[in-house]
Amino acid sequence: MSSRPSTPRVEPLPIALEEAKEAMKDSVANAINVTATLAHNELVSTGVGRFSRQLLFKGSVDPRLREIVILRMGWNCQSVYEFGQHTLFGLDVGLTESEIYWLTRPASHFLWEQDEVALLEMVDDLYGDDCVSDATWEQLNSHFSVSDILEFMASALQYRLVSGLLNSCGVQRDEGVPGWPAAPRN
Repeated sequence: MSSRPSTPRVEPLPIALEEAKEAMKDSVANAINVTATLAHNELVSTGVGRFSRQLLFKGSVDPRLREIVILRMGWNCQSVYEFGQHTLFGLDVGLTESEIYWLTRPASHFLWEQDEVALLEMVDDLYGDDCVSDATWEQLNSHFSVSDILEFMASALQYRLVSGLLNSCGVQRDEGVPGWPAAPRN
């Protein structure tokens, strides 16, 4: 995997920074730098932002399971910004710090529920091959409706897109946003 920029390649727009700070002052989200970076292109900013908000706030799937999907994709893409942002979302919807850590390890290394394993394998399939394998699809079908599977896939792939933008633009974590998780203490 290539190294990630340690400084912004695309500087956040100052006016957009101020607007984002005001808009997010009472939110779990602290996505100020990404908002102000994507503001360089209205089409990208609007499209990415709208779809992400729809998935996060209007979706019908269990938010905890959705965050498992997004965090796993953020880890697979090695997007520390995305992983940190969704660590906050994940904690807000009931994931534990330990579970968040284990999302960075093979699914077999933790006692995930079978529906969670199916989702982790779905994300790994999409990341590795851009296609869910037959075996994973069968597992997904035994736990979720087709509508839910589509939403989980859309969440994984939307946050793959976001991770690629963040990584490539060198978007830096916002104040208070965690980085990679530490291993749980026994």
